[in-house]
Amino acid sequence: MDLLEYQVKEWFGNIGIPVLPSQRIDHPTDLKRLKIRYPIVLKSQVYAGERIHAGGVRIVETTIDAIAAAQTIFNLPIWGELPEVLLAETRYDSKQEFYLAVVLDTAVCRPVLLGCTEANIDWESAGEKLQYVVVEQEFSPFYARRLALKMGLQGALMQSVSNVVEKMYELFIQKDLDLIEINPLAVNAVDEVMALNGKVSINERAIGRHPELAELAAKISTRHSNNKHNNRLKDGNAGESQGKIGILGNGAGSIMATFDLVASLGGKPSHPLNLRHGLLTDTLPTSFGDRLTKGLNLLAADKSIQVILINLLGSIPQAEAVAQVIAKFIQDHHSEPERTHSSRSRRELSVPHLVVRLAGAEFNVAKDLLATLENQGELVLVEDLDVAVAQAVRLAKPATYQSVKVKG
Repeated sequence: MDLLEYQVKEWFGNIGIPVLPSQRIDHPTDLKRLKIRYPIVLKSQVYAGERIHAGGVRIVETTIDAIAAAQTIFNLPIWGELPEVLLAETRYDSKQEFYLAVVLDTAVCRPVLLGCTEANIDWESAGEKLQYVVVEQEFSPFYARRLALKMGLQGALMQSVSNVVEKMYELFIQKDLDLIEINPLAVNAVDEVMALNGKVSINERAIGRHPELAELAAKISTRHSNNKHNNRLKDGNAGESQGKIGILGNGAGSIMATFDLVASLGGKPSHPLNLRHGLLTDTLPTSFGDRLTKGLNLLAADKSIQVILINLLGSIPQAEAVAQVIAKFIQDHHSEPERTHSSRSRRELSVPHLVVRLAGAEFNVAKDLLATLENQGELVLVEDLDVAVAQAVRLAKPATYQSVKVKG
């Protein structure tokens, strides 16, 4: 369960992480009673990312401009989600921005402190830029200072950043979190630090141990339900508003990249599932093969999805099992004796097309096994992500459109 930014900032402020003066905005007219000074930054409060690129963050300097901007943002869907709340925040001038996080590493079952002297990074693919410290024993300020030193910080700045990391870890343990992130942590001209944006992911299995989190989860669930039926998002053709391309991947960064590529080519992405970790509904430890099986079946059960796009990068245990899982999925869903491989019969049987992209030498065995299925017309196997996305978008087009394109 993730929190919205304004909720994260409330937690930050309560535990002592420095945050800017801000105010929740439930309606554009609330800006007439603004208690913070201009210029301000108005931020759309949605769970989807890429708010800046989508126009969900605006800098304004007067009340008139703020009300006009708020009206626009309230009616701006980001990945299909409209905000019910905006955050108005004092503008902050920074000379440097850092990335900080505390995350639960499920591989070693220990918390890990992450830090980078660059903001807006993907910690799953940051490589040597990202410093980390595993909290191997009972936490002490030593771990936070060690991370700051590994980031190359010194003096008062090193102490300020390590203090923030200590508070982040305290909140991480206090609330049973899977992730707490500050991106960016800004530094001004006099080396004061400020959390400009934050993310919190709560372990849903721990909600029952925290009555205040259970109450918050109920509110979030209600909000999601209201958003799903929000009149401002309805249109005359409900089927067209649903995604047609389901995405499976093994990393948040690769999934986001795949989602964006599908959308940029005119496709309708839906249901991106990250198989790197277990799903929230999993009560017991799972293997990657288990998660792939479950992901395929979840997407296949959605009748609006016409294509499942699998994008896997190297570094997963038992990579050859990928081919076995996909082969069994095909066998289970294509068992009708009179089936054909035409797109018409696929739709009648509600069997989505499969496009598989495997990157990395670890998948060589899986590629060899899947090549046989490709020759039988059961799936499309490619190595280049752009080609895989293009194939998925093509297969999701109506049959009439595809035939016209072929004739042309």
